[in-house]
Amino acid sequence: MSLILEIVTPERKVLSETIEHVVLPTEEGGEIDILPGHAPLMALIEPGQLQYFKDGKSESIAIDKGFIQVMADRVMVLSEAAIEVDLIDVNAAANAQKRAEEALKEAKDSGEDPEVLEELETKARFAVLQKIIAESKHH
Repeated sequence: MSLILEIVTPERKVLSETIEHVVLPTEEGGEIDILPGHAPLMALIEPGQLQYFKDGKSESIAIDKGFIQVMADRVMVLSEAAIEVDLIDVNAAANAQKRAEEALKEAKDSGEDPEVLEELETKARFAVLQKIIAESKHH
């Protein structure tokens, strides 16, 4: 048996694959492993590493916060951002982290709108996440 995994961000469809199973971080229950025949589920996901298995091999994608919906043998991941680990440029992620942290500090110092602060925090967190996941894969 297999699952269809789709990962979608506001910018694009990142992935649409037939897989064996997927492991991802949820907000309430830690990591969850979705196998074929899983009960219907809708949950919040938190930033982290999504790992899926296809043909006995593991692939990883860095995901930001979002939602997961499991219906029948279809897993839909709607995330603020997602990038394949093999495509992460550690230096670019480090630069993005630095820029986001500087913008966040400036916004906090100027008493910026809380929604803007939340968006900047999300960007900084996702840059850090990309860096961590990429560095762990390359070691």
